[in-house]
Amino acid sequence: MKSLVAKRSIVAAGHKTSVSLEDAFWEGLKEIARGRNMTLSELVAAIDSGRRHGNLSSAIRLFVLDFYRNQLAEVKTGEAAEGHLAMKAEAVTQSA
Repeated sequence: MKSLVAKRSIVAAGHKTSVSLEDAFWEGLKEIARGRNMTLSELVAAIDSGRRHGNLSSAIRLFVLDFYRNQLAEVKTGEAAEGHLAMKAEAVTQSA
């Protein structure tokens, strides 16, 4: 069976790097960046600067997962309105 992980190159904070991500995480990351009016490079740089340990690919996966988990939690508690992009992981992009 072919791996669903694809290696992609991106420039983050002025440095070219590569990340290995499944298509679903890559699409989720692009969706989050669009929703925040950020470039993909800006979002990846923010995630990279906020990570404590682990590799960048793992940090991106955790960021995307956290984003959608928080969105679901907001829907369940009735808080999802105009601020549906607000989340705990937002601090990552604000610090950049």
